[in-house]
Amino acid sequence: MFVDSVELLISSGKGGAGAISFWTEKFVIKGGPDGGDGGRGGSVFFKVDNNTDTLSGLRGRNHIKAENGRPGEGRKKYGRKGQDTTIIVPPGTTVVDMETGEELLDLTEEGQVVKFLEGGKGGLGNMHFKSSTNQRPTYAQPGLPGITKQVRLEMKLIADVGLVGYPNVGKSTLIATLSNARPQVANYEFTTLTPKLGVVHISDYDSFMMADIPGIIEGASDGRGLGLEFLKHIERTKTLLLMIDAANYREMKYQYETLLVELDRYSETLAGRKHAIAITKIDSLSQDEVNTLTETFLDDIGLKANDTLKKYKADMNYLSYGFKTDFGVLLPKKEPLFVLPISSVAHLNTEALRYALGDFVKNVKEETEAEEK
Repeated sequence: MFVDSVELLISSGKGGAGAISFWTEKFVIKGGPDGGDGGRGGSVFFKVDNNTDTLSGLRGRNHIKAENGRPGEGRKKYGRKGQDTTIIVPPGTTVVDMETGEELLDLTEEGQVVKFLEGGKGGLGNMHFKSSTNQRPTYAQPGLPGITKQVRLEMKLIADVGLVGYPNVGKSTLIATLSNARPQVANYEFTTLTPKLGVVHISDYDSFMMADIPGIIEGASDGRGLGLEFLKHIERTKTLLLMIDAANYREMKYQYETLLVELDRYSETLAGRKHAIAITKIDSLSQDEVNTLTETFLDDIGLKANDTLKKYKADMNYLSYGFKTDFGVLLPKKEPLFVLPISSVAHLNTEALRYALGDFVKNVKEETEAEEK
């Protein structure tokens, strides 16, 4: 079961109360106060674990609470500290305060452990309050209460490439062709209802992660269709592959511009992601028809076909476009890095796409690292 959002009430433990006690022992006339301190309440931690990929383990757990600290005892005995609670979440989980809408934590790194709620401090026992004017204190501190927060956990997939396109554009077929993912594939819209991740291998020691996301429609940024569910999952992807259906009744330029508009309306950060374009389902058209449509589309977005993708062994019988990368030349932000016609069913240009995406991901990583330095 894929669960990517859960609501929880989370509480840290209350501190134990300090003890009120006096030392009473044979032959000891004035033993004095000996009440020990209460133990600190347990804290709540979040831990990121790659071995879990959904939040389903937290579903139905309405209240997660750390253990309270134990009260202090006589003979200056301190109360035991409350046991901490650790909540295991997959990478890409954000913790949002439901009262304010503020994002409290962003958990992305494997093995990351973050203290979320501090346990309440234990109260001081009466042994601390003895003074020259008060030899027999009859009071002690109560433990401080724990902290309670109503939160929503949201999982946003982390991938190198996010597939973006209209429903039934061929995203699931492509990720099944290129990776180890096995999503449901069928010839109707919204076959994919939940995101799927797949590892695309380039060589024995080189690979990247690809995410198959439910299809986008006009108005997705307003919540239509599976819009918001779709958009929040591609928010973390480093690069985007926009998939345009050559056999669709919608013009390719219209499909492309609609996708860009929805991305821009949802998030400026997302709209700034570098992207490439795959023209899909070319096996349903003749070669001349595909070339005519591709040439028209490239003209519409201000590009000219070239043979740059020849180095990836793309079929040169089909028109394509590739940005000519060079040392010191920045990758384009507003225009695609490449435009490649493909057919996942006929395995046409899918291997060229695999290696072109591999270089795309590598170039974006190198550019990002250079910018950070």
